[in-house]
Amino acid sequence: MANNAIKIFICDARDGKPILKAFQLKLAEGEIPSLGQALIQLGIASSAEDPVLARKGCFGVFGKRKDWDSPIYEGDRLELYSPLLIDPKTVRRKKANQNQDAKFQAAAAKRKARRL
Repeated sequence: MANNAIKIFICDARDGKPILKAFQLKLAEGEIPSLGQALIQLGIASSAEDPVLARKGCFGVFGKRKDWDSPIYEGDRLELYSPLLIDPKTVRRKKANQNQDAKFQAAAAKRKARRL
């Protein structure tokens, strides 16, 4: 007799504070469970093209972002991430530009001091 369900944990952090709950993922005979299948059974998504999950990297397992077709195993923690408020790339670029501006200003001040 094959086990027709696996126990996974769901950590939903989309609405702010993360909520952790256990979930029984039902499987057909010989079926390999996937993240997409878990999201459908949870009622979070209807398919891979669902607008709720359209943005890249909105779910993962144990802190690692995963694809829709990624396998999921007994005891895994499926995490649903909240959207980023600020793009980290933009913040790093802005900070680098500020540092570069400060270097140019310091060099200009040194040149001016030498002339005097």
